[in-house]
Amino acid sequence: MNAYAEVIGDPIAQSKSPAIHNYWIDKLDMDADYRACHVTSDGLADYFAARRADPHWQGCNITMPHKQAAIPFLDRLEIGAELIGAVNTVTCRRRGEKSALLGMNTDMAGFLEPLERELSKDHLFRMARVVGTGGAARAIVAALAEHGFTIVLAGRNPEKARVLLEEIDPDGEHHAIDLAHFSDTTDFPFDDRDGCLDLIVNASPLGMAGHPPLAFDFSHAPPGAIVYDIVTHPLDTPLLIAAREHGFRTLDGLNMLIGQAAKAFEHFFGIAPPRDDGDSELRAQLQAQLQAQMQARPTS
Repeated sequence: MNAYAEVIGDPIAQSKSPAIHNYWIDKLDMDADYRACHVTSDGLADYFAARRADPHWQGCNITMPHKQAAIPFLDRLEIGAELIGAVNTVTCRRRGEKSALLGMNTDMAGFLEPLERELSKDHLFRMARVVGTGGAARAIVAALAEHGFTIVLAGRNPEKARVLLEEIDPDGEHHAIDLAHFSDTTDFPFDDRDGCLDLIVNASPLGMAGHPPLAFDFSHAPPGAIVYDIVTHPLDTPLLIAAREHGFRTLDGLNMLIGQAAKAFEHFFGIAPPRDDGDSELRAQLQAQLQAQMQARPTS
């Protein structure tokens, strides 16, 4: 039996992780496999007990709703995962008959990857307007705080946003606001933003298929801001379409999805995935799959 890793969640059919990891496995001609495994909340304990005892299992990615619920079944957490309070990758360290499950979070690195060029520069000021208070938002807030951003975090529950900011970066000068704040027009006069880095980030399900779009008025976006939406279904969300119409640079959800998967792949299989083409072939395959899924959705 070959070495394998997998992704777990409930539901799991929508996950693109098998397509990403198996694309890299095929490119490297590896004797390995990557699978999707449907695991309910009640089944987490049995899942980890069984996989811990399987010598072929290299680890798993974790998607909703288990990113926090899985933590009690792990032996230890990497510092990043401990700070965020959420895990998206688990690896198994074996020594003889003993094994230890290590939880980590590759969402931080995956989110930041397409911003590396901007982050390598010095800025007078960095500000991010972030929408969402879930597990992905926690990783994004931690990543941005680590890189010196002042964060305005918007959620349906501003108190939840405030608590998240205090847990992740209690010494930061951040702000928690109601989600509705960004839907209304503002006449705030943005000063010259030369030398500044501004981000607009949707880290919520708003704009995802089956969810309402994110109501965002672009009078809140400073000139030169980058608009980043982590939603992948659809890939070109209403937020990104509107941002381009207003002349802003955009980043779609495949950036974070592929970036975090690349970090996890290396942890699972001990080798970096092949990305010499800038992920163009992989992106094309994923976009085709996403388009097919959108066309197959029943209309009402």
